[in-house]
Amino acid sequence: MLDLLANATVAGLLLGGFYAAVTVGLSIAFGYLDIVNIAHPGFMMLGAFAAWFATDAWQLDPILAGTLFAPIFFVAGAALYRVYHVSFERRGDIGLRGLAFFFGVLFLAEVVLLLLFGADYRGLNLPYLETMITAGPVSVPLRMVLPFLVSLALFAALQWMFDHTFFGRAIKAVSQDPVALRLMAADPVRVKEVAFGIAIATASIAGALLITIAPVEPSMGRDYIGRIFAIVVLGGLGSLTGTLLAALALGVAESLTATLYGPSWSPAVAFGALLIALVVRPTGLLGR
Repeated sequence: MLDLLANATVAGLLLGGFYAAVTVGLSIAFGYLDIVNIAHPGFMMLGAFAAWFATDAWQLDPILAGTLFAPIFFVAGAALYRVYHVSFERRGDIGLRGLAFFFGVLFLAEVVLLLLFGADYRGLNLPYLETMITAGPVSVPLRMVLPFLVSLALFAALQWMFDHTFFGRAIKAVSQDPVALRLMAADPVRVKEVAFGIAIATASIAGALLITIAPVEPSMGRDYIGRIFAIVVLGGLGSLTGTLLAALALGVAESLTATLYGPSWSPAVAFGALLIALVVRPTGLLGR
């Protein structure tokens, strides 16, 4: 029994690392920019299929492909923010209509993938991903370890940028005091544009990590909407460290629930955690 719990806990930590990579872009958009980008999972699916295509057609490593595609996603994210700003934010209409806008982007991404790739599952069969790593009673596949390590590296790089660069601090300030930001010779709209581009660029890497873990199909992004919003709220708006801790905690909780009570119960964990966080600690673990 102890061996089973140990394996479930380690698997949950690795799963939580992947959840963190999926969530970090939304944490930037929602936590720092006050943009409820519900389309983020759609961009992750675009990244997953882009990585699959690059691996299948050009024999690139999927994680390398996701990193190489990140600048393209950055440009797409910056352009999308410009449309959002001109159409909604500048007019002060960022409520229901802004949310509907991102819903439309989510379904547009799904339709594009359906037209290009169909509804079939696409997966990768790379020998190194099947390698098992064993330490005592714990045994985990490399396909779960790599996303965990890449996610930690991604969080470390972003946290360093936010803490040690002028632009990173400008992103933190843009939703709190845009007037003061202008006095520091920084354009809040430009800061948001670049920050949103960075948020979407992370979706390319998250999608590449997803395709290394399991086969994907175009509508899978919907499964992550509730989960990633629960992680952002549980971690606390404006805290990347909180997002990482919440993702790890949720991954462990889901893994233990699936092991002890069956996988059908694990999706309820995310929403249960969200409800508890809203009641007990609305600001999240490390929220502002």
